[in-house]
Amino acid sequence: MTESITSRIIYKLGDKPPFPRALLLATQHVLTMFGATVSVPLLLGPLMGMNAPQIATLISSVMLCSGLATFVQITIGSRLPIIQGVSFSFLGPFFAIIASCNKDGPLTMQYIAGAVILGSLVEMAIGWFGLIGKIRKVLSPVVIGPVIILISLSLFEVGAPKAGTYWPVAGFVIVLIILFSQILSRRSLLFRLFPIILAIVIGYLTALGGSLSGLFPPGHPAHVSLATVGQTSWFKPIDTIFFPWGMPKFSLAFFFAVLASYLASMVESIGDYHAVSYLSGAGDPSSKQLSRGIGAEGIGCFITGCLGGFASTSYSENIGLIGITRVASRYVVLIGAGVLVFLGLFTKFGALCATIPEPVVGALYCTLFGLIAGIGIQQISKADLYSDRNLLIIGFSLFMGLSVPAFFKGVPALGYAPGSEWFSANFPKSIADIINAIGTTGMAVSAILGLILDNVIPGTEEERGLVRDNQGEQTPV
Repeated sequence: MTESITSRIIYKLGDKPPFPRALLLATQHVLTMFGATVSVPLLLGPLMGMNAPQIATLISSVMLCSGLATFVQITIGSRLPIIQGVSFSFLGPFFAIIASCNKDGPLTMQYIAGAVILGSLVEMAIGWFGLIGKIRKVLSPVVIGPVIILISLSLFEVGAPKAGTYWPVAGFVIVLIILFSQILSRRSLLFRLFPIILAIVIGYLTALGGSLSGLFPPGHPAHVSLATVGQTSWFKPIDTIFFPWGMPKFSLAFFFAVLASYLASMVESIGDYHAVSYLSGAGDPSSKQLSRGIGAEGIGCFITGCLGGFASTSYSENIGLIGITRVASRYVVLIGAGVLVFLGLFTKFGALCATIPEPVVGALYCTLFGLIAGIGIQQISKADLYSDRNLLIIGFSLFMGLSVPAFFKGVPALGYAPGSEWFSANFPKSIADIINAIGTTGMAVSAILGLILDNVIPGTEEERGLVRDNQGEQTPV
């Protein structure tokens, strides 16, 4: 089977296409990951109370971090042609951090940076010390599936409310995304590769045209103002590259909250390494290759914490692009990393992205975030769904991942939660803060309960959705 795939590859791992062609192919990778990457700062920026220039800085930092993390992954990591970008797995803990910082954007980013940096040290240790085998034995699809589903479900409050600020534009963009990705993509490679980008561009131009014509005056949800773009410098000042929001602030509570996200991210990445290696004609990646990949992702996350971005992980969308284009060249993806770094330093690009109006962003959330739940369901399907054991673990961890945060919802400190007086009376504040951070993060609740039940209740490897790879280690199917 691998030989058949290899024979269809146009450019193999070590091939170097002519630079003009390689640059075009690299730009495809950037455009493929663009929608998902930009959507995170566009989501979190307003929730943190950031203004347009601050959101522009955030977008620039995210692009710069993605480029550098990709470079690390290709050179000293798995050495597979895989793009790194913002991880949706961390949104739940980030929401908890945002809620505790009272819409102070820079302060929020300082705590996010501290949590990401501490977590990156754990990920680096797991990768470079070869602990992947131990992690893979306890994290089955029964555990990770509900965690991924909860990433999506935690975002339901920012989908339709944002799109509903002006449904005519949002509905138009939603229709375009479905039309391009599910119908026209079957007939045209253009729509198969860039359905999200094309829909965003058309929606943005529609809003811009309405703004210039006076149909959407200032203050209208669909109004587009380019004033910030004109006021923004062309390139990122050197003194704003490192710690643009200030020095990191560290909190044990936030650190423990993001650990579940790191576990989810690592499991997803292991699956991505297998997929991209297979599509590249290289067969299954070795255990050392997997370890280097996770270690490199830890370095990438450390970089994002220092440069003012969010945690990064491998992007499945770009793996699919390799399957479509049959271009598996590391050289191409390395150029793509350079393009991302350039876009991160070119601040007018971030300023332009920050002008995308709320209805267009809301339409993107409604369609894109639902796919995350689908990925979680796909992960669960690898386990035996006729097993009462699995159904109990999946259902219980998923339900509690929704229900426990509802118990803590809107609670500034654990001691104020209804019925939680026992916790505040019996634990010091530092421990209470950790429990509160975990309890308000559905992914963390689901991961902890799933890990305990899946590894305590007896079950076979096949039942749990695990098989052995060619190194004799357990791995998700």
